Amino acid sequence: MTQRTHHRRSAIVALAAAAALALSACAGGGSAAETEDNPYNLITPGQIRVASLGDAKPYTFTDESGEFTGFDVELFTDVASRIGVDDVVFTGQDFSGLLAAVANGQFDVGVAAIGITDERKQTVDFSEGYLAGYLTVMAHPDAGIADEAGLAGKRLGVVQGTLQEAYAVKHFTETELVRFPDNNAAISAVNSGSIDAHFLDYEAAKEYGEQYGLVNALDIPSFDAPAGFAIAKGNTEFQQALNEALAAAMEDGTWKELYEKWFPGSPMPEQYLPSAEQTE
Repeated sequence: MTQRTHHRRSAIVALAAAAALALSACAGGGSAAETEDNPYNLITPGQIRVASLGDAKPYTFTDESGEFTGFDVELFTDVASRIGVDDVVFTGQDFSGLLAAVANGQFDVGVAAIGITDERKQTVDFSEGYLAGYLTVMAHPDAGIADEAGLAGKRLGVVQGTLQEAYAVKHFTETELVRFPDNNAAISAVNSGSIDAHFLDYEAAKEYGEQYGLVNALDIPSFDAPAGFAIAKGNTEFQQALNEALAAAMEDGTWKELYEKWFPGSPMPEQYLPSAEQTE
């Protein structure tokens, strides 16, 4: 960023630098340059483009009118407002390509209950964590799956690129994994009998269980990879602003209010509550 001075020579140099910067921007390239009007290096100044999922209730999904809603959507919209950006555009993506789309500058951020792992940190940076929960194997009541041993020889659905896929590859070595682009496709396969069960997130499983009469055959704690907002590597200004806004949303009770709205009856991770409500 250039600074105005009262010296003619400095002013000429500053104008030349500004002109060069403008020409460089017009010539194309990657992400937007940091300026006074664009401190977070957004693709479009004043607007945050979000890569998300349209079928991951209650985190991110589209309602009857096609609008994005859910816990993550409402939380991120609140966080964006706190850093001065009210124009937030959500776009649905396949999860398998979501992080790459953020990394290569197609989107400013990925918001979809994305677990923070060392492997994913090689592609993108993350905000601080804001959610933790369980992984669930969902099946028909008569599928004969009651524990991990019951998965041996079964066909298990996973959404490509998810924590569930990585966990299943490592731990369900005697299970045939069938990969899908999203939960809807996998649940349809369970209902049609082409796979025996589907491995997904606990909260999303509750919705499918109520809708299709499926059961949680196996619930696995997953507190070591909390969800975070994914951003392009090196955008420290954006990362810091998101972290400060997240902390404020937790401290003033906004996070708690949204959690109670979207996850009624579910255990509440204490680390995200206002400090006055945490036990030492």
